[in-house]
Amino acid sequence: MMKTIQKLLALVGLLSLCLLFIYALQDAPTDENFETKLINDYNVYALQVPDELDFAGESLPLNNPDILERMDRELLVNTYWQSNGLLMFKRSKKYFPIIEPILAKHGVPDDFKYLAVIESGLTNAVSPAGARGVWQIMKVTGRENGLEVNANVDERYHLEKATEVACKYLKNAKKSLGSWTLAAAAYNAGNAGVSRRLREQNVTDYYDLLLGEETGRYLFRIVALKEILSNPNKYGFNFRDKDLYTNIPTYKIEVDTAVTNFSKFAQKFGINYKILKLHNPWLREKHLNNKTRKVYRIEIPKEGYYAL
Repeated sequence: MMKTIQKLLALVGLLSLCLLFIYALQDAPTDENFETKLINDYNVYALQVPDELDFAGESLPLNNPDILERMDRELLVNTYWQSNGLLMFKRSKKYFPIIEPILAKHGVPDDFKYLAVIESGLTNAVSPAGARGVWQIMKVTGRENGLEVNANVDERYHLEKATEVACKYLKNAKKSLGSWTLAAAAYNAGNAGVSRRLREQNVTDYYDLLLGEETGRYLFRIVALKEILSNPNKYGFNFRDKDLYTNIPTYKIEVDTAVTNFSKFAQKFGINYKILKLHNPWLREKHLNNKTRKVYRIEIPKEGYYAL
């Protein structure tokens, strides 16, 4: 009798293992259910690199296994860094409408808005090398391109003006290097740096260059952010339009004199100094010297958007 019970228990155990195995097979991702599972659960899956990807209309050579692996890396890193990804969706809704028309006005491909994303995360970041603002412009570059950069006023933090400078730099790089892909690389490594490496390695294409870690990843990071931000559901990002950040409507006032105290200045318009700075981060001090009587256009948020 005991032997019979033992055999029955062994049989039940074996059947249980078989059922678990069958269930696991049914639950495993397949080509048919891969995208659905990617969207609807919290497991981590290998991503399928799209068959075709491009930057500014210039195709990535994904048939090259090295290029495929590097693209796969950036898609994985940026898909599964979920908190950062959601912030990029939120901020892009706020800042892309400002950047996009300026790119279009200068004939710079719309894809370059994703360069700003990887440069700064669409924040007024400060790099260890001293680059500042959404476009991470160095002091010398800013001044050479007409931006005012000093302790009192730093227009690298002025999104519209900084975008204009970025467009000018990128168009010159495209003219010099021959492609938008190389122009983007030059934004990271400099025109001279990219030109020198092309000559030294006797190649003409970014994807054939052996580069350092940062510049070597640069284009792949841009394309990864473009792919993810263009296809949120495909990469598991779920949000409503109301979850995204929006730009507060403003109007501009012209100032052609010195301002001795921006805290008191702000109060005249029903806001405080912090709110004034949020909309005018290029004003770096609590006063404006303006000895030359230059005309500055200061943004003031429309009434009703901040409760004071």
